[in-house]
Amino acid sequence: MRTHGAPPGSLSLRLPLAPNARGAWRTCAVVALLTCARSLSPLCAQAGFGSQAAAAESSFESRLLAVPDTADARIMTRALSARPHMAGTPAQAVTRDYVLARLRAWGLETRTAAYTVYMPQPRELAAWLVARRGAAPQRLVLAEAVAPEIPPFNAYSGNGDVTAAVVYVNFGLIKDYETLAALGVSVRGRIALARYGRSFRGIKAREAERHGAIGLILYSDPQQDGYVRGDVYPAGPMRPPAGVQRGSVLNENGDPTTPGYASLPGVHRVPEDSLPGPHIPVIPMGYGNAQRILALLTGPAVPDDWQGGLPFHYHVGAGPARVRLRVRTERGVHAMHPIWDTFGVIRGAVYPDEWVIVGAHRDAWSPGAGDNVSGTVTVLEVARAFAELARAGHPPARTLIFATWDAEEWALIGSTEWVEEHEDSLREHAVAYLNEDDVTSGPRFEGAASPSLKPLLVAATRGVPGPEGRGSVYDGWLARVGSPAALELGNLGGGSDFAGFTHHLGIPSLGAGFSGPSGVYHSTFDSYDWMSRFGDPGYREHRALARLVGVILARLANAELLPFDYEAFGTELAGLLAPLDSGLAARHWGVATAPLRAAIGRLSAAGRVFATARDSALASGLPDERAARANRWLMQVERRLTRPQGLVGRPWYRSLEFAADPDNGYATLAFPSVSEALRSGDAAATERELADLVSHVDLAREALEQATAALR
Repeated sequence: MRTHGAPPGSLSLRLPLAPNARGAWRTCAVVALLTCARSLSPLCAQAGFGSQAAAAESSFESRLLAVPDTADARIMTRALSARPHMAGTPAQAVTRDYVLARLRAWGLETRTAAYTVYMPQPRELAAWLVARRGAAPQRLVLAEAVAPEIPPFNAYSGNGDVTAAVVYVNFGLIKDYETLAALGVSVRGRIALARYGRSFRGIKAREAERHGAIGLILYSDPQQDGYVRGDVYPAGPMRPPAGVQRGSVLNENGDPTTPGYASLPGVHRVPEDSLPGPHIPVIPMGYGNAQRILALLTGPAVPDDWQGGLPFHYHVGAGPARVRLRVRTERGVHAMHPIWDTFGVIRGAVYPDEWVIVGAHRDAWSPGAGDNVSGTVTVLEVARAFAELARAGHPPARTLIFATWDAEEWALIGSTEWVEEHEDSLREHAVAYLNEDDVTSGPRFEGAASPSLKPLLVAATRGVPGPEGRGSVYDGWLARVGSPAALELGNLGGGSDFAGFTHHLGIPSLGAGFSGPSGVYHSTFDSYDWMSRFGDPGYREHRALARLVGVILARLANAELLPFDYEAFGTELAGLLAPLDSGLAARHWGVATAPLRAAIGRLSAAGRVFATARDSALASGLPDERAARANRWLMQVERRLTRPQGLVGRPWYRSLEFAADPDNGYATLAFPSVSEALRSGDAAATERELADLVSHVDLAREALEQATAALR
């Protein structure tokens, strides 16, 4: 693996896709808008095109925008959401075959990557409510009536059969247990009851077990996504009382039996009894069942911000209500299941060894019309558009890879295993990764991206018609937020398939979509009917998003110089130093971020110098060999902000830019190596991590300076 040396020379195309190969957007930052991007194709040097290339790209994008339509999106949505298709089941193999058949029909090269991974499915799930001591236990109906055959479970729950008094723990956050302690209430030896929201469910399970709970119930409170927010399904889009949010409680990425390496035949696997994850039983419920439990709790009244949407005042407990939970899952070889990633490839005509990848996970806990048939359909529609242009004699300059990932819902498994298997090839060839996950549930545009790609994403929204049929995606976005200063794009935290690319390998990544009121997340109500009535009735968001993703892919694939903006990148990183400054000031350690601030300033300055050289080179005509050298260096910039050993205690996370917050799971943590050392209260470690981060920022700057030199 090459990380900090000279950029490797040109290689023949070696896609890791041989036949039968094995293989959220919460923290926001104000976007720096591109002044040159005002309509469909006013492409300029900032987008990586000289004047002649810009004219060709404008024509290419006009053709591309004409292809996606609402009818195809509707047809594919209906087919892919016809039945529940959980990873590891025969129904998921059907979606694999459907996707491959569509790609082949359009003329793409197709491949699959198959892995056998640890996904223990439930053998038994049950819960009983005991209203008071001596009362007969009442078995709770956990399944949703619309599809009772689909078990409502939390993947990687511990096994057990436990009975205890219940304590309501609000969202089950770290600070919530501090509040409980102040109230004099403990969960030790008891069953915790937590509502979904504010953090990843695996963090809730971890904290419940850390504090001594012997079981955990997770439920969706109507305040978050039920009748408090709107009419419930089928009258409206929100969660009905029986609606259950399934989901994984594993705080790791990839197959837990092969941490950091691919699940290939013959590899060493971690013994089952030493795998990470909760050891206590965890069961999800709808708020109908949770109401029966919460209504019986006494003890201290909850603080105001703990009150949910059920029609009574909440109490913490413990008890007198008692609950019995029983969970039994597969073990040993029975817990190993096959998964399949799929790939469609259009080879680049000019730079075939440079890859732009777009992906969406194909598995679902349910019919999954929103999560994530919507993302899969977006990837397919974009593939169809590029295939049509390629057949007409207009292939992209760089190779495009259209991926659908399996087992994302369990632990980002399909994408992680593929990234781990092909790490060296991806470091060598991958330009960028675009991720589409649960992307069409309403009219509100939103997105998240590596800071170097945010200007590209904003510019693309200006050139794509909005789903409403009036103006562009940008116009609708601006109308909703009110002013350009309020336009925000998030940074990439946790929870979807971009993680392997950006957090593990340092490949610039982005995701975008449309959102709206929704209460069917991870429930059986996430169906074609829900999507067609509430999520995107006209399938116009599907069409608009396919167009937007197509334009972004086209600009990444066809640009003479890759459209990364490292001046904007440095500016955003500098703006994220404030939490470190305040944290250090509170510790009174005498440790400062001044050297890091200076290094980021040098990186921003190098970005400005590169932009000037880029503009000049593109205006005067840039020879292909000089462009190729510059692009190879540009692809190294964010790779150099990773380190092979990863974060302390979290070696899979190698990026020093951003990571998923280990105390939240979804949220973004900027400068994670330093931030985590600061949280640990270790002054010496914090100082070491700051110095190490400065050195990596300077290495990134040197790659950018080499890109500038290549242009000259």
